[in-house]
Amino acid sequence: MLPGVETESRSSRPRVRSGASRRSVSTGRIVRISIAVSIMLIASLYLFHRLEQLLIRDPRFTLSGVDGDTAAIEIAGATHASRAQIERVFAIDLGRSVYLLPMSERRETLRSVDWVKDAAIARLWPNRVVVSVEERKPVAFVTLAPSRFGLIDEDGVILPPAPDRFALPVLSGVRASDSVADRRDRVHRMLRLTRDLGDEARNISEIDVSDRDNLKVTAPRDGHIVTLLLGDRDFALRYQNFLNHYAEIKRRLPNAATLDLRLADRITVVE
Repeated sequence: MLPGVETESRSSRPRVRSGASRRSVSTGRIVRISIAVSIMLIASLYLFHRLEQLLIRDPRFTLSGVDGDTAAIEIAGATHASRAQIERVFAIDLGRSVYLLPMSERRETLRSVDWVKDAAIARLWPNRVVVSVEERKPVAFVTLAPSRFGLIDEDGVILPPAPDRFALPVLSGVRASDSVADRRDRVHRMLRLTRDLGDEARNISEIDVSDRDNLKVTAPRDGHIVTLLLGDRDFALRYQNFLNHYAEIKRRLPNAATLDLRLADRITVVE
């Protein structure tokens, strides 16, 4: 045999056997890894199931405790919101595992409780629930009926009375029958006005937003009640113009009760 032929045939045979061996080894290793992963996954699912059943069935995780502890629900931040109403939100959960508590659903229900703007719920293992309440902040009084007032917040939500003494203006032009979106829009117009007036807003007793393009404010001045028509912009400039000329207005027109400040170069008395 020629030297070249013998060398070529010898070198070609080992390469065929080596490739087949590597393919066999790789396939076997993949199978073993797949089986090991499957076993681990099944074991993990089984352990999770056992743990879940423990959390659901073990009386140590029952809301209200094994002995029916009434302090199972801890409430923080509720100054005006009724604690009884907040606890009633979780009435259906008493006697059940805290693991089964539907957090999002209960949080949404809490938002419908008077004075509650938002709330956070946390499980305090093994058998407690902590509720942290963010209360609404009133920005004005609103007339609900003759001689009956309520409170309203920046979102246009009407709040029930509270024992606190709030130093807030009366907001006219808002009714309980209005939609929340409409009330919110009118409240935001009022807030834009009070922000523009700054410290002078403390001297305003009533703000009328019946006409959204012409806000009216009522303020006591030197023993008289004066109503000012401020339009829908430049509130601070127009109010300052009134203050600068009030002494002269009072001297010349002592009985003037309603003043139109919407024109830049004059103040008009409204009969």
